[in-house]
Amino acid sequence: MKRTTYAGLVDEKYIGQKVQLAGWVQKRRNFGELVFIDLRDREGIVQLTFSNKEEAALEVAQSVRNEYVIAVEGEVVARAEGQHNDKIKSGGVEVKVTKAEVLADSKTPVFDIKDDVEAGEELKLQYRYLDLRRPVMQKNLKVRSKIMSSAYRFMEEHDFINIETPYLAKSTPEGARDYLVPSRIYPGSFYALPQSPQLFKQLLMGAGFDRYFQIARCFRDEDLRGDRQPEFTQLDLETSFMSAPEIQELVGHWVQHIMKDVKNYDLKLEDIDRLTWQESMDRFGTDKPDLRIPYEIKNLSDVVKDSDFGVFANAVKDGGVVKALAVPGAAESYSRKDIDKLGQYIERFGAKGLAWMKVSDEGLTGPIAKFFDDAKAKEVMEAAGAKVGDLLLFGAGRADVVAASLDYLRRQTAKEMNLIDQETPWRFAWIVDWPLFEYSEDFDRWIAAHHPFTMPNEEDLHYLNEGEDPHKAHAQSYDLVLNGYELGSGSIRIHRMDIQEKMLRALEFTPEQAQEAFGFLLEAMEYGFPPMGGIALGLDRLAMLLAGQDNIREVIAFPKNSKATEPMTEAPTPVDAKQLAELGLESDANDSAE
Repeated sequence: MKRTTYAGLVDEKYIGQKVQLAGWVQKRRNFGELVFIDLRDREGIVQLTFSNKEEAALEVAQSVRNEYVIAVEGEVVARAEGQHNDKIKSGGVEVKVTKAEVLADSKTPVFDIKDDVEAGEELKLQYRYLDLRRPVMQKNLKVRSKIMSSAYRFMEEHDFINIETPYLAKSTPEGARDYLVPSRIYPGSFYALPQSPQLFKQLLMGAGFDRYFQIARCFRDEDLRGDRQPEFTQLDLETSFMSAPEIQELVGHWVQHIMKDVKNYDLKLEDIDRLTWQESMDRFGTDKPDLRIPYEIKNLSDVVKDSDFGVFANAVKDGGVVKALAVPGAAESYSRKDIDKLGQYIERFGAKGLAWMKVSDEGLTGPIAKFFDDAKAKEVMEAAGAKVGDLLLFGAGRADVVAASLDYLRRQTAKEMNLIDQETPWRFAWIVDWPLFEYSEDFDRWIAAHHPFTMPNEEDLHYLNEGEDPHKAHAQSYDLVLNGYELGSGSIRIHRMDIQEKMLRALEFTPEQAQEAFGFLLEAMEYGFPPMGGIALGLDRLAMLLAGQDNIREVIAFPKNSKATEPMTEAPTPVDAKQLAELGLESDANDSAE
């Protein structure tokens, strides 16, 4: 039987027609001479009806179980009055089956194939091929596919050339750890899987392909979290002869196109907010703010620097800051136990505690309220924008610790209090004017905030000269943020050799080290590089957000778990000594374990 349509698409317009369907048995209800089967495929479910009028088909129906694969032929009829199922597209019809055959039987699944299944994450990843049968997973991957199709169409319409870049490349010191691939032909030498196509796309600009695009696979050996995987996918573009605002406008139209195609959402470019990096850090404590949350961080350092509360006064005296959040209407909702729980969580950011007060008709109440007389309490409330019924949460100390703590508290309280604006479901923002460098605690030195090829602002170029402080420079870089997630990161690139050499020197590369790491790029710059810039949007994160998920594993067909392993295939696994020998390698993992 040749399938004529998908089961989930059968509706009233098919009434009176003969259809041939194939799919999985979702559920069977056996009443002897009458059997009902819910047939499932990627588009949904339709009800099949088997009766003793077609004994051969009825016999098949009585023999099948959940997850059997069957093919059927029958006539679409309207369901009896009162038996409609408004939750599914096919809820007004059913198929009276005249022919049926079993294409494959099935063992009893280890968990039910349904959206609200109660199964552990590891079990679902171990049996991912079963997990992917669930309707929500099928929907998620279709969302991902629609994003990719939309992206391709837009790029084609705007004269971008789709060019693939290598997976096996040279290891370069750009940030995260590389995944290395040993060479059999050159023992002791390694390829690196690309962390991004960054250097290659700059070379493509130098080669004259002024509009490059690729859906690129990237690899980074780093610790995982809900929106990060060791292998991920970028919607990657690079252009020549365009300024940063022009690139941002182009990307705005691109995202606008995707939102319309995938979510039928009319994104207006004027609704994409624009914040400097410093403004974002000051107002939200993060460079990826969720603008749907209607309250911001306020700086109270000047108000409390002479406070009787020593924690606040000393924080300012020692060069730190005191900032606060006024959580609307949260005074009644949060008990002391609830607040202590928040305080325990922010210890991971380096916070030593959580000071708080509540705003009542009588003024400020709480453990530290006694340190603030009426006049000072009024100043605090005005500076924090607090009203009666609000909960005041404070951060005091080093600026980065306070920022990280209050960013978390803002997101968490908004979630717990249902304060996230639902009327504007998608809040985009450009974060611009980033610092060119940032200090890395991991490396104990200054590193490039984006990458070593980011062009400084024109007015900051002098900071790269010898004798100047390069860490004062800001970059022609820009991030696109959506609902509190970094969706994409881009910049204008350095295309002049003299500036690139100064940048690498500021990053403490010796000329020999720079030549060893990036010699091919530096030489290419000597052959006339055009001004260039671009961006990479995270496909996984965008798909996660548009599918309404909170973990990118839900929009990746075969993801790794939080330990960077893949439970279904058990990767990574040891390889035998012969394979290692061919590569000129040996493993001491077993000896170390002993």
